[in-house]
Amino acid sequence: MSLATALRPLVDLVLPPRCPGCGVLVEDDLQFCPECWNALRFISDPSCTSCGKPFSEGRDADLACAECLADPPLHDGIKAAVLYDDLSRSIVLKLKHGGKIGLARLVARHLQRHIPEDTTDLVLIPVPLHRWRLWRRGFNQSILIARELARPHGLMVETDVLRRIRATPPLKGMTRKQRGLAVRGVFDIPKDRRERIRGRHVLLIDDVYTTGATSRACVRLLKQAGAASVTIFCWARVLREGDEAADM
Repeated sequence: MSLATALRPLVDLVLPPRCPGCGVLVEDDLQFCPECWNALRFISDPSCTSCGKPFSEGRDADLACAECLADPPLHDGIKAAVLYDDLSRSIVLKLKHGGKIGLARLVARHLQRHIPEDTTDLVLIPVPLHRWRLWRRGFNQSILIARELARPHGLMVETDVLRRIRATPPLKGMTRKQRGLAVRGVFDIPKDRRERIRGRHVLLIDDVYTTGATSRACVRLLKQAGAASVTIFCWARVLREGDEAADM
């Protein structure tokens, strides 16, 4: 018996497990209470074959949404665990700003179902933070999620291939066009590091997918550097008002 296992009853007595959503006592670490579990809006099929946007029940699962048909995305899919709402947002805020870094394991746990069966040539790349934001926060939540996601499969996590070379203002409140302009020229992949992803299947790891401005900038660079495919993995996905209805 390991020391951690032996001390578990004492730890649970002093610091009992609590629901990551509302904080009520639960049976195990990183376990949601029934109320929060039922409130989470998990993303599942039917969904767009191109971007993963959920369709209404009864919609044919082998179809792309109207937006992807009109303007095919550069990425090779978006895999999100849940839809973005007050509950999923609270998990992100506790991870990023509340110092609850253990929540990275929770996020990774719910993204595991999207890891492909064939992990040959698979590499995980977290969306990078600018060095000043990293210094202030002390960690990059996307790196924490990527490492937890990769650990059960022994996958490679490359943390210094994709770099953020310029700081950006907070994107919250910006329009799609403004966000696109704000992230222009923000990322870079040094030439001597491109060999690490050439011909590889990349999972681009982030916490929240909003308008896609940040991920589009990253995907474009990764494809230009030779990545065979780039799939976006994130905890929560924001749907604009009318997104689901427009594709029913």
